[in-house]
Amino acid sequence: MTRTLPEAQHAVLTTASADDAQTIDELAAETGLKPETVTGAAFELEDAGLVAIDESVVVDYTLTGEGERYVEAGLPEVRLYRAAVDAGARDDPVSMGQVIGASGLNGGEVDVALANLARKGYGRIDSGQLSADDADPDADPEADALAALADGSDEGLDTAVLDQLESRNLVERHERTVRSVRLTDDGVDAVMLEGVEAAETVDRLTPEMLTTGEWRDVEFTAYNVEADAPEHRGGKTHILRQTAERVKDVLVGMGFEEMDGPHADAEFWINDCLFMPQDHPARTHWDQFALDVPPMGELPEELVERVESAHRNGEGEDGDGYHSPWTEEVAREVDLRGHTTSLSMRYLSGHAVGELEPPQRYFSVEKVYRNDTLDPTHLLEFFQIEGWVMAEDLSVRDLMGTFTEFYSQFGITDIQFKPHYNPYTEPSFELFGRHPETDELIEIGNSGMFRDEVLRPLGVDCDVMAWGLALERLLMLIYGFDDIRDVHGTLCDLDLLRETEVLY
Repeated sequence: MTRTLPEAQHAVLTTASADDAQTIDELAAETGLKPETVTGAAFELEDAGLVAIDESVVVDYTLTGEGERYVEAGLPEVRLYRAAVDAGARDDPVSMGQVIGASGLNGGEVDVALANLARKGYGRIDSGQLSADDADPDADPEADALAALADGSDEGLDTAVLDQLESRNLVERHERTVRSVRLTDDGVDAVMLEGVEAAETVDRLTPEMLTTGEWRDVEFTAYNVEADAPEHRGGKTHILRQTAERVKDVLVGMGFEEMDGPHADAEFWINDCLFMPQDHPARTHWDQFALDVPPMGELPEELVERVESAHRNGEGEDGDGYHSPWTEEVAREVDLRGHTTSLSMRYLSGHAVGELEPPQRYFSVEKVYRNDTLDPTHLLEFFQIEGWVMAEDLSVRDLMGTFTEFYSQFGITDIQFKPHYNPYTEPSFELFGRHPETDELIEIGNSGMFRDEVLRPLGVDCDVMAWGLALERLLMLIYGFDDIRDVHGTLCDLDLLRETEVLY
């Protein structure tokens, strides 16, 4: 008896072979059907016992942008080794600075080279001197693997080498499932002995069919709801951005207005107005990013004079100042802001929206930049929740109450406070929250009451309480993330971001 099958199933069944398994892509090319259509038809035929489907996982590797650069320029450790050999480091140790300068390595490439030099047996470093061992950089297996991948081939490459390249973020590993189809004995009988023919089927019900009554006379395609389907992932707002918007909504609901301002600003606004001495360690290039641009041209002269006086002489009868160097040239230098308190200085001084009369509440949720060491709780750029309240007779109790109210909106009630020192607030304290997974206390912010040395030059004669909270740390407390690099930055976990539901 001749079998009648939907067109897609008929095409797959009559194209498949009992001797040679064919992949979904191969069947799609031969039948002219879409791969997802072939997949659905194959599963239907498998349920009927007419075909068998085998699955295998295929692993592919592709170069990252950094890997592509190293294919062209060479691995940093190889370049450093060659420079060391040219400098005579095989015979006698050579100054590491001399070798690095000769190698042409820049920025992070130096750290990469030093980290891999000893691992590969290329050399050793002792007391700032570099010694080169006997090695053959032309036979570097990692360099060879990168070159092979650049040529489009990953056959025969050592898995351990590829794993090492993946850990260095030079290659990306991709897994995909490949399905192969072959006829079963029943499938062969159906095609060769019984015969099969394609039925004209309809895959959707249209308004016209309902109007004309045609739906009564057509055969509808059966749907296998258990069959695999291609995964379509649309765009999605990053969970960090979603949380930032939620923070804004909470603060607006608490009566705050939002501030904005430049990411690159004069040190005057970033540090000097905050009564941070110009020789403070946090103002060096080890902590902040200085920009090689012309100095800030426009600064309010009277305010500059008052800020300089506060640094040199202090404020009030008991003020003493810092007795440390202060120059307007340093104040005009331009940096990436290390905190959004630069916005607070612009607003409190009246140079952003005009003079403000108390009471006032302002906030910002903006990105800041610091030269920190990357770890589970630190990034080079992150979001800071800046806020301040200007009013008469404010106290630390008011500040603590504000935090209690703010964090309660996110279900966080175990907030702890620790006294702290800041050059710009007194009294000051840090905030800590308990991580929901590790039960550890993690720092989530810094706060205090602005000192007279900050407020009087700005022309503010009432109390101002202020804070800087970490948006990423708030995210960790809400969702239980233990490594912020999974969420934010170049190493983020895309599957984690796609699957995490936003909590309200």
